[in-house]
Amino acid sequence: MAAAAAKEGGVVKKGHEEGLKMATSLLQEFELPLGLLPLADVVEVGYVKETGYMWIVQNKKVEHEFKMIKKLVSYDTEITGRIEKKRIKKLKG
Repeated sequence: MAAAAAKEGGVVKKGHEEGLKMATSLLQEFELPLGLLPLADVVEVGYVKETGYMWIVQNKKVEHEFKMIKKLVSYDTEITGRIEKKRIKKLKG
């Protein structure tokens, strides 16, 4: 599925403050840890309720260390996936 087609019918929030609020709201709604997606300088966050497809665009890559599990992760400028209760499938970026 092309990115534009996957985003069709989605709710989109632009800008860091509004995007961060939406990302946090999605994590809470699907019972995921709030620190799961450390974000910085968010450009856009979108979500398609019918398919669970979500995307996050930020200005720069983010590296984050999850100290409890001693794991360093890197998030690219665009993150996509399908969000469900207690999981995100096909997380890319």
